[in-house]
Parts: sequence; C-alpha cells; structure tokens
Amino acid sequence: MLIEYLPIAILLVISTGLAALIVWIGNTFGPRRPTLRKSLPYESGMNPIGPGTRRMPVRFYLVAVLFILFDIEVVFFLPWAIVFRQLGLFGLIEMFVFIFILLVGYVYAWKKGALEWE
Repeated sequence: MLIEYLPIAILLVISTGLAALIVWIGNTFGPRRPTLRKSLPYESGMNPIGPGTRRMPVRFYLVAVLFILFDIEVVFFLPWAIVFRQLGLFGLIEMFVFIFILLVGYVYAWKKGALEWE
C-alpha cells in the first residue's frame, strides 16, 4: 500500500535536493561585497525615516475577512448543486437557511459600515 506513495516521495526528495543545491551554488559562487549601506534594514539602500512599522487601519483586515466570509462561501453551492436532485426538498430548505444566514451577516456588515470605503 505504501508503494503507491513512492513517486511522491521521490519527487519530494528530488525537489528538496535541487533547491538545496541551487542555494548552495548561489552562496558558494555568488558575488559578496558587503557594505554598511547594504546591511541597513531597507534593501534600497536608503536611510530609514521614522519607525520601521506603522499602524495599518483595521478596515483592510475587515475587508479581507468579509471577502472570505461572503465570497469563499459560494464554494458550498457547487456540491449542493451536484446532488440537488438527490437531496430533494430537505436540501432546498437547508440551502435557503444557509443563504439566509449569509444574508443576515451581509446586512449586519452593511449596517455597521464595513462595506464603505473612505
């Protein structure tokens, strides 16, 4: 039974070995000219101005969560559509309940102003 996984194991070993070989060749034969300017935190070589981190508005994260909530949930429609005839009325009612729950979440986010962009 484990013999079926042998091609995957061989692929994993070859790809890991090749990646390690490429990194080793780059480190061994690549040019090295370290300077003080290159060791700064910015790769452009500019002197940093201000703090290294800044505050990000929560709205960016909120938009990402809303995308996951309302856009990725559509994935559940495909399996339901495939077995729709087998589920019958029960499946139809369950999908309406699912859509209703998503709609309540959408209306809540809309009323809270999460969909407004400034």
